[in-house]
Amino acid sequence: MKKILRIIIILVVLTAAGAAGLYYKEENNSAPFTIYGNVDIREVDLGFRVSGKLLQMRFEEGQPVKKGDVLAVLDEEPYQNELAVAAARVERAAAQLQKFESGSRPQEIQVAKAKVHEAEAVYNNTLREYNRQKALFATKSTSQKSLDLAKASRDEAKARLNSANESLALIKEGFRSEDILVSRKSLQEAKAQYKVAETMLKDTTLEAPSDGILITRIHEPGTIIAAGTSVYTLSLRNPVYIRAYVAEPDLGKVAPGTNVEITTDSTDTAYSGKIGFVSPRAEFTPKNVETADLRTDLVYRLRIVAQDPDNGLRQGMPVTIHLAEPQKD
Repeated sequence: MKKILRIIIILVVLTAAGAAGLYYKEENNSAPFTIYGNVDIREVDLGFRVSGKLLQMRFEEGQPVKKGDVLAVLDEEPYQNELAVAAARVERAAAQLQKFESGSRPQEIQVAKAKVHEAEAVYNNTLREYNRQKALFATKSTSQKSLDLAKASRDEAKARLNSANESLALIKEGFRSEDILVSRKSLQEAKAQYKVAETMLKDTTLEAPSDGILITRIHEPGTIIAAGTSVYTLSLRNPVYIRAYVAEPDLGKVAPGTNVEITTDSTDTAYSGKIGFVSPRAEFTPKNVETADLRTDLVYRLRIVAQDPDNGLRQGMPVTIHLAEPQKD
């Protein structure tokens, strides 16, 4: 019996010692912290800001392009005509403004003065005739009707002389300030319309906004397309972003600036990266990483920027991110 008790005590001691060793091992586990994510899909639908007939599609699907490469061209002729019309409107408005600002020409002033002299001569003749008829009427040598006709002629000539003097004054003064202001605004409007036409002409050429690979070619030359219609889809190459999620207890391990190592299932290449963004807002576990156990868990989104990536990091690809500890530069 004593022998059996001794064996039991030994087994209990050994079991306790083993448990203590296991607990110590787990508490001192220094394996790097690992999270999982996907390379972000970054695409741009490219199209024209104006409508027209598609004249050229210069690239095929799968071809790489650089920023500034001309990808497609619309028929420019309608927009060249619009630009010519706008240019003519600018010239006409400028000429009109110059006319208003310069005032009347010397020849116009001379013509107005001649009309004044003519009106003065007519008035003087009618005035003399009226005075003669008035003197005759005083001696009963003419009728009242003749005197009235002479008076009416004098008054008409006087009115014509006043009108000629007013016209001369207006011509000397030039155009009104309100007319000049309207003319200036008309010139500004014409110039703005010219810029619009110029911009629309430039928009008949579609350029690559950044380096990337064309993954879809949507239309072919000859197609009549509306403004905003996509003709290419461009997959952006740089920068390469990786989206991952961590639970709240692990936030201290993923501070912005932390250096990480990125691996994929397809190659043995390890890429370096850096955590660039940690979302300040919690969200439920995304559907693409959700399991029955994680359905109600809250996580925080990370953005990791891959440094010196190559074609081994393809958009949508699942990746593994390894962190030893947060390190800030």
